[in-house]
Amino acid sequence: MKTLLTLAILCATAFANAQTAKEIIQKADELTRGKSSKADITIQINRPRWSREIRMKSWSLGTSYAMTYIMEPAKEKGTVMLKIDKEVWNWLPTIERSVKLPPSMMMQSWMGTDFTNDDLVKQSSILVDYNHAIVGDSLILGRKCTKIELIPKEGAPVVWGKIFIWVDTKDYLQLKSEMYDEDGYLINVMSAKKIGEFGGKTFVTETEMMPMEKPGNTTVLIYNDLEFDIEIEKDFFTTQNMRRIR
Repeated sequence: MKTLLTLAILCATAFANAQTAKEIIQKADELTRGKSSKADITIQINRPRWSREIRMKSWSLGTSYAMTYIMEPAKEKGTVMLKIDKEVWNWLPTIERSVKLPPSMMMQSWMGTDFTNDDLVKQSSILVDYNHAIVGDSLILGRKCTKIELIPKEGAPVVWGKIFIWVDTKDYLQLKSEMYDEDGYLINVMSAKKIGEFGGKTFVTETEMMPMEKPGNTTVLIYNDLEFDIEIEKDFFTTQNMRRIR
């Protein structure tokens, strides 16, 4: 048994040493999207005294374009969020107009979840705005993982003072993330809860976000369906199309 454990540790160490921390993060980041994607997602918002669900469709193209359409609940049906690079617009069916989000709103909660608008916009910044270093390894959901530390580059326009990400050594799944503020306090923990397959790819199908300063609060993101490398053009992601998609 000891021999097998030692061999597993040596294999994980060899994996880490063969690749840079940034290369591992990049592969893990690319896995979550492909060149393009279409998803059917349920988000469960859990609070100590209540809970609710949001059902939505989402489309993406690379790291620069994303569109989300709310299907449920009924009172929010038709709400659309559009991301182009680092800019975000919301289409609000109740007033039949699109609203561009100002920088002051980026740290506000997205749709009452534990994710912020900034979380969605800065999806690709973990590659360009941080320095990366391998700092250890561990076992999560029975999978060997490399632990990577992300420290912001000087002057980078980011929120977090430090991030730790655990990446599965076999399939490059991001199985856990810890986000710290500039004073070193742990603010959010994001953990993989279930792993499955979509389109022949192994994927994290259920993820939980926990804000450490709000005990009892969680947001669970569940992929009901996911297609990679779909046919979709840049002109799909326009403010004009926000009012037309269904």
